[in-house]
Amino acid sequence: MTQQYAERATNVAPTGARNAELSDLVRILEDQQSRKLDVIAPASALRFREGNLTVQGVESLITEDGVTDVDGIYRPTAVADEGICDKLRIPLAYLRRMRAENVPLLDENVNAWLRQEPERRFMLRAFRGEAGPGMPPAEGVARALLSDSYKLMDNFDMLCAALDGVKQSGHPTRVTGCDLTDRRMYVRVESEAVAVQARELLRGYRSPFDGRSGDELPMISAGFVITNSEVGSGAYTITPRAVIQVCRNGLTMAKDVMRAVHLGGKQDEGVVSWSGQTQRKTLELITSKTADAVRTFLSREYVAAKVTEMEAAAGRTLAEPTKTIEHVTKSLSIGTEAKDMILSHFIRGGQMTAGGVMQAITSTAQTLTDADQAAALEALAVPALTAAAAHG
Repeated sequence: MTQQYAERATNVAPTGARNAELSDLVRILEDQQSRKLDVIAPASALRFREGNLTVQGVESLITEDGVTDVDGIYRPTAVADEGICDKLRIPLAYLRRMRAENVPLLDENVNAWLRQEPERRFMLRAFRGEAGPGMPPAEGVARALLSDSYKLMDNFDMLCAALDGVKQSGHPTRVTGCDLTDRRMYVRVESEAVAVQARELLRGYRSPFDGRSGDELPMISAGFVITNSEVGSGAYTITPRAVIQVCRNGLTMAKDVMRAVHLGGKQDEGVVSWSGQTQRKTLELITSKTADAVRTFLSREYVAAKVTEMEAAAGRTLAEPTKTIEHVTKSLSIGTEAKDMILSHFIRGGQMTAGGVMQAITSTAQTLTDADQAAALEALAVPALTAAAAHG
C-alpha cells in the first residue's frame, strides 16, 4: 500500500496516512495518544504571538506518570485556524490573508477578540512538543479550538470499540484501507462473503485502471466506512459502502449513516481527563451501535435493494455526456480540476450512461491524494447518478 505521512511540527507524531494498512494506522494513533494534551482554558489564558497560540497560567496536571505542563507555544494547524475563526467570528479568508501577509495584524486581531470575553472557556486539543533534558519546552501543535462542552471520542478508542462491534456482529470482514488526516480518520471495511450481481449496473463498464470488464465481473460487495473526528469536523459515523469488485470503486450511501455526536456537558477548567467509567460506557455504546449497523449493512438484502435503486437511473443513456458532466459537477459544487478528471475517467470507463458518471466520480476519488477530498467526492457519487439521469 502507498502511504503518505505529514509532519506538522518537529518532534510531533505523524498526523497523516493515505491508503494505509490497519497496523500502520494503529501505530500512528498509539504514537499520537502519548503526545495528546486536552485542556479547558479561559480566553484570558490564550494569546496569539507571532502567529502561534500561547497558553499561560493553566495549572499543570500531576499524575503517577509525572507532571503534564500546559503552558507553552502551540503552532495552529489549518483546522485550528478554522476553529479560532468560528469561535471568535473572524472571517476565515481574512485570517488566512493575515497569516500569509501580516502576522502582527493577525496577533492583534485574535488577541483583541480574546480580551473581549476573558472568562469565556474553550477546549484546546493539542500535541505536546518534546524537548531534551535541560531544554526549554518545545513548540507543540494546536490541533483544534472547540467548545468547552465538546465530548472527547478519540480515534484510537473509537477504532478499538468499532472493531469490537464488527467482531461481535459475526460477519467475516477485512479492512481494505485506512486514511488519517488532521480532520478525520477513515477505515474502510468490506465483506466479499456478502456480494450480489449487478449486471445491469455494470453493463458495458471497463475499469479505467486496468481495462477489466464489468460484464465479466459484475459483482458488488457489501461494506462500510468508519469515520471519526477528534477536532470537531464531524461525528463518529458508520456509513454503508458498496464496493464494485472490477475496479474497487466505492459507493457510500450517506442517507443511511449511523452517527454518534461529540456533545456532552460543560467541563471544569484544566487538563481534561475522563474517568474510566465514563469512557467505558461511551465505548460500550459505540460497540453496540456498530454491531447493529454492521448486521444491517452487511446483508445481501440491503445491498441488493441499493443496487436495484441505482439500476433504475444508471441505464439512462446520455445524449451529450460532456454537457451532463458539466451540469452535474456544477450542481454538486465539484471543482474544475476534479471535473476534468471525472470526464477523463468517464471516457475510459466506456459506459455512456448516467451510471458511467457515477463510476467516473468514484474512480476519480480513488486517485486523489487528499483523503478528505476523496471521501467527500465519493459521497457525491449517488447524488451525481440522480442528477445525471435527470439531465439526460
